[in-house]
Amino acid sequence: MSGFERSETVRFAHCDPAGIVFFPQYLVMLNTLVEDWFDRGLKIPYAEVIVGRRLGLPTVRLEVDFTAISRLGDVLVQRLQVVHAGRSSLQLSVTFHGAGDELRLRARQVLVCTSLEDHRPRAWPDDLRAAIPAFMENTA
Repeated sequence: MSGFERSETVRFAHCDPAGIVFFPQYLVMLNTLVEDWFDRGLKIPYAEVIVGRRLGLPTVRLEVDFTAISRLGDVLVQRLQVVHAGRSSLQLSVTFHGAGDELRLRARQVLVCTSLEDHRPRAWPDDLRAAIPAFMENTA
């Protein structure tokens, strides 16, 4: 499978009083997945992109389906694939799976590369543009 994958254990801080993941915490996990994709997948440090290059990566569109609950101690396998790469945007497909490959979350996210000086879209830097195709969704 093309794409980037990581695992995360559901922590106490992720859970609500019912003992299940509180839905905004899934979005925190989603952002962590994107950061790890930059660091470990693209091999371009996320912090360097934000702090060093002064580029922002805001989410401009997000669709999420929560398909099953996750509980404290569950291990979630998180998968990210690039569906489309534009001049300054990326459309990502993300899934979180629990035990037995049970789908817990499905998301479509659009990120836009922006300048942190004027907050306007900027073309992806050449090194990022070159690294992205390895994570493109297989459409064959």
